[in-house]
Amino acid sequence: MTTMKSVVGAASGCEVDWHSLDWATIHQTVKRLQMRIAKATREGKYGRVKALQWILTHSFSGRAIAVKRVTENQGKKTPGVDKVVWDTPESKAEAVLSLKRRGCQPQPLRRVFIPKANGKMRPLGIPTMKDRAMQALYLQALEPVSETKADPNSYGFRPMRASRDAAGQCFNALAKKLSSQWVLDADISGCFDNINHDWLLNNIPMDKVMLQKWLKSGFIWKGQLFDTEAGTPQGGIISPTLANMTLDGMENGLRKHFGVNGNGTMKNKVNLIRYADDFVITGTTKEVLEEARELMAEFLKDRGLTLSEEKTKIVHIEKGFDFLGWNMRKYDGKLLIKPAKKNVQTFLRKVRGIIKESKTVKQENLVRKLNPVIRGWANYHQNQVAKETFSKVDCAIWKQLQQWACRRHPNKSAAWVKSKYFMRDGLRNWVFGTTVEDDKGEKKSVTLVKASDTAIKRHVKIKGAANPYDPEFETYFEERLGLTMKESFKGRNRLLYLWYAQDGMCPKCGEKITKDTGWNLHHVLPKTQGGDDNMNNLELLHPNCHRQHHSRKRK
Repeated sequence: MTTMKSVVGAASGCEVDWHSLDWATIHQTVKRLQMRIAKATREGKYGRVKALQWILTHSFSGRAIAVKRVTENQGKKTPGVDKVVWDTPESKAEAVLSLKRRGCQPQPLRRVFIPKANGKMRPLGIPTMKDRAMQALYLQALEPVSETKADPNSYGFRPMRASRDAAGQCFNALAKKLSSQWVLDADISGCFDNINHDWLLNNIPMDKVMLQKWLKSGFIWKGQLFDTEAGTPQGGIISPTLANMTLDGMENGLRKHFGVNGNGTMKNKVNLIRYADDFVITGTTKEVLEEARELMAEFLKDRGLTLSEEKTKIVHIEKGFDFLGWNMRKYDGKLLIKPAKKNVQTFLRKVRGIIKESKTVKQENLVRKLNPVIRGWANYHQNQVAKETFSKVDCAIWKQLQQWACRRHPNKSAAWVKSKYFMRDGLRNWVFGTTVEDDKGEKKSVTLVKASDTAIKRHVKIKGAANPYDPEFETYFEERLGLTMKESFKGRNRLLYLWYAQDGMCPKCGEKITKDTGWNLHHVLPKTQGGDDNMNNLELLHPNCHRQHHSRKRK
């Protein structure tokens, strides 16, 4: 039988058994403090905000959730310069006790580069696990402030918001007959890399000592240490929030400059829509937007940032512009938001690369590689005018797969290749797929998904004032989460039934089960003890709660 060791902190004498932590109480404690921080921010009581932030960042609950976050996200297996990962319950328990402000000295970032859509390389700085956890801890105290003070039409790197909300606001601002006809399509040059450190230290409401240590930690590249004189590292957990807070105030600046109509909208039909460092501004005339451009340049100058002369332009809506992978343009007075050509080309290039790398793999393995890529891309565009583009993409992929199949058998006829690699699926012929045996010896079909099978659905944009740390919007966010999970469980009615039966909560920790947290299907009475697959014997749990439950039983 496996036993779990408890970890005792040398300084505090506190004993921590990772799988024995009461996560329901821990989450409630942190959420309650975050609600109080948001309330104090709304009331302008910044002394109280600072005091509550100190309590949260020094609490056991805050530290436990910070460790939990960095050991469950996508980068949990990616080490920093110390090559350390926390992948055991003992290491996680030790980490909780090690998160202390006193004596904390962040290590330099590990510099890596990833390709950008334009062929250039984007630098990323990877902190150590401990530094990531410390950032996650202080982010818990900073996020209620940032969400309360954020621009209403800022959508990037914020909880419960997405790029489709930004597209929805673009539609609201441009779709009507009397809407703005001109658009400032703006781009900030190296936003993350150039933010002024002095501005951050003077304006971000958080522990200044910790913030300065993170900003000045430097990075290691090819064994050499480099200083960081400006910017926030792309790769740090807290960096997107710092960047958002740096750019917050754009909308208010435009509002003060241009004035407001009686219905609360800005004069000259000025609207700002921002997603992280990408933003567009609408206006009635080109001259209005030239004025807005100068205003934004002045706003960014104080923060050490500049607009890209090459990429910032003013266009008429009938010529259209690209934003977040979509092309937005009016055709005979009707606004259509379609997948941008550049986005489609990048996607097809990725698919082509997967196919070229799979010259010798089994067909079913190639299908399993391609399906999540196609499905993810189609889901991103499913809220826009994309049906025609989906069909063209399906045709292009089919041609690449036909070439892949023929290349493997140059001496075989076209009819032979068709019978081996393509099958009939209902009324469809020439479906790329095959039949395989599962673990039970039963035959099942493995077929390529088609982007055109993705249904087009109009997205309901989030309310601009919605704040996840404000009790007034709790019901509103629950309703939106229900709609999101309904899509996630599409075709899996049992899971959807369980999710609603549990009120969307994990029975073990009492927190919401979302697409981001993931879920495991749990048998209340294990099958090894006679349990079955009936609904009254099933529960949906968070993956960590599921592991914790079975660990306690073994213990």
